[in-house]
Amino acid sequence: MTLLDSMDEATAHSLLAIPAEQRNAVDEEAFRRMIVIERKRTERSGKPFLLMLLEAGNHQGSEKNEKALKKMLSALLTSTRETDVIGWYKESTTIGAVFTGLVADEKNSILTTILNRVSTMLRDMLTFEQFSQVRISLHFFPDDWDHDSSGRPSDEVLYPDLPSRNNKQQPLLVVKRAMDIIGSSLALIVGGPLFVVIAFLIKASSKGPVFFRQQRVGQHGQCFTFLKFRSMYIDNDPSAHREYVTKLIAGHAVCESSNGKAVYKLTNDKRITRIGRFLRRTSLDELPQFLNVLWGDMSLVGPRPAIPYEVATYKIWHRRRVLGVKPGITGLWQVNGRNRVKFDEMVRLDMQYARVQSPWVDLKILMRTPGAVLRGAY
Repeated sequence: MTLLDSMDEATAHSLLAIPAEQRNAVDEEAFRRMIVIERKRTERSGKPFLLMLLEAGNHQGSEKNEKALKKMLSALLTSTRETDVIGWYKESTTIGAVFTGLVADEKNSILTTILNRVSTMLRDMLTFEQFSQVRISLHFFPDDWDHDSSGRPSDEVLYPDLPSRNNKQQPLLVVKRAMDIIGSSLALIVGGPLFVVIAFLIKASSKGPVFFRQQRVGQHGQCFTFLKFRSMYIDNDPSAHREYVTKLIAGHAVCESSNGKAVYKLTNDKRITRIGRFLRRTSLDELPQFLNVLWGDMSLVGPRPAIPYEVATYKIWHRRRVLGVKPGITGLWQVNGRNRVKFDEMVRLDMQYARVQSPWVDLKILMRTPGAVLRGAY
């Protein structure tokens, strides 16, 4: 009998118990690669999978732990389906099991069944001392996201391919952060007088604060307070923008005309002040984001920071744009079409940047940004 035999009769006929000597545990690199493959498969098919992690105790590398892990690994290899993946999430310390082809509507039932059966199996094969130290964690994909104002980091365990978890990319991330600190500091120092002028114009043209603050979704799904110069009248109704964004993400938005160009954005928005139109057209409203960069919530280069109600309507594969890298002031989307490309194409550009990001790529994007801003302004 396999761990999922009781889920439904049709599935049960496809489950095969494979003798341990005929199955091998995959190594850490291969196992993590399989998680990425299964995640992309779920994005296409909608069929979820479950990642289970097991640790034997607090004394990693001890002889007792190694014996317990080998017992656990052998048991999983003989009690899971041929379609499931068993291996090392962390070599010799954490066992991983990926259960595939699950039913989304049966999430709670699946989690309960797996946990109960694994616990019973381990209790029968391990000593009391060994069993008492076993730690089991279950990670279901697609993972649930909260979209309230506090935000919630996504389950990073399901994303072993994130740049922040890749040791090879750590030196590049350090250089990127150094560029962010130096670049944002210089921009704030040099742009100080311009900040004062813009603040005066905003206060003189309409009632309300100089800065616009809004919750945005950053890296790993964590929300942060996003800053811009206020370009709208206060107490406005965001429902029109929410409705347009929903249509845009679904691919149903209609191109509108702005300065003789067809763009995917709201035009003739009555919520925007006269000075606000100028600030938006020239991208000067985005200058306060250098503070977000200095604080570490954003980067000079990265995806456009998303609004929580945007993320709530994302397809599963869209989520990757807010996971791989920090949001940025500029990025591939901004220099390659900006509002003239559809949402899906914007997401693909963001994911392309996450794959190829480097200090040299950032410099090239930063050098192209002034030209993109001028083309948008005129």
